[in-house]
Amino acid sequence: MQTRLRLVGLVFVLTIVVGFNGIVHGQDASVDDAAAEKLGWKLGVQTYSFNRFTLFEAIDKAASVGLKYAEAYPGQKISTDSEEKMGPGMSDEAFANVKRKLEEAGVQLVAFGVTGLSADEAESRRTFEFCKQFGIGVINTEVREDAFDTLEKLAEEYQIKVGLHNHPAPSYYWSPDKVLEAIEGRSPWIGACADTGHWMRSGLEPLECLRKLDGRIVSFHFKDLNKMGREAHDVPWGEGQANVPALIAEMKRQNFQGPVSIEYEHNWLESLPEIGQCVVNFHRITSKTVKD
Repeated sequence: MQTRLRLVGLVFVLTIVVGFNGIVHGQDASVDDAAAEKLGWKLGVQTYSFNRFTLFEAIDKAASVGLKYAEAYPGQKISTDSEEKMGPGMSDEAFANVKRKLEEAGVQLVAFGVTGLSADEAESRRTFEFCKQFGIGVINTEVREDAFDTLEKLAEEYQIKVGLHNHPAPSYYWSPDKVLEAIEGRSPWIGACADTGHWMRSGLEPLECLRKLDGRIVSFHFKDLNKMGREAHDVPWGEGQANVPALIAEMKRQNFQGPVSIEYEHNWLESLPEIGQCVVNFHRITSKTVKD
């Protein structure tokens, strides 16, 4: 019985992946997988979606559903044959191994977080330097305002943006109003990392939140949930209550450019088919949005 279930699961994953490849490689002429790139959006996966796996496994999973980008998070074990973890403290050997793995898989790191930063310039510089070496363009964090003078300086120096991330209430930046208050008068190098699902868990409408943050969003942790509230869970994009077509249209209206990370926090061990469906649905909706 267990063998049969494993086979059924494998067939399901292969169906999703093959279906994805068919859609984005021309079998459905209405879908343009380059539409997001034309808008300046880098669709990838937040490797926290695969936090039960190693970073190398997460990279392979991302590539298997056609993703070219990823956002790494600090502390993920790098591989099954290493005890090192992703972050500024990793050894030169581990760094080189991660770079090689990314190149082999055709995946580029475009964001890092959610990670700690501080007003201590030397300490925060380690994270900026680490990200620069990977070509990362956004660091997502929940750092407080007392560090902003330091972060503005480092962000401009390294040409890396800082995104203030919202976990659900009562976290510090749970409301876009708090984010706007914090960044008022600040450099555009500091903006919002918009987590649409956590807004829903806080009882906030994602579309309204995006509109409030007009022009100050630097990255996304994109989610669609089955309902509003703390007990909600992720579903493939467009199949929940987030109103994904309206969110994508608003992203286009704002001329947002930057990383859009799939952060799927449900069905942890078997989420790849659902993440693959997020990719398919995103390209379908974005293609239509570009044409409208």
